[in-house]
Amino acid sequence: MANLVDFVQSEFVAKKEFPEFQSGDTITVYYEIKEGSKTRTQFFRGVVIQRRGSGASETFTIRKMSGTVGVERIFPINLPALQKIEVNKQGKVRRARIFYFRELTGKKARIKEIRRK
Repeated sequence: MANLVDFVQSEFVAKKEFPEFQSGDTITVYYEIKEGSKTRTQFFRGVVIQRRGSGASETFTIRKMSGTVGVERIFPINLPALQKIEVNKQGKVRRARIFYFRELTGKKARIKEIRRK
């Protein structure tokens, strides 16, 4: 049964090409919002806290600070409304899921940046 699900997902789910990113990276996600008959593009910029799942059911969680309140959003990688993903900074973290980042404030909440080539 699992093989059948994997086969259907690989054949019929359209894959979008996004850049490689991992937890600790700062990314900007552009997605489409429908309000009535109008559509507009909105972006969400923050730090990737985790990536989970694989294939068509893969999701990633982004956290940003909106004033003094932390806001997290979970995006499925195959969301039809996703337009593009930009990797702004690559961060150096030692874990795949950085939930400890939620409790950090001020200078402790900075992630060391890896310079690109």
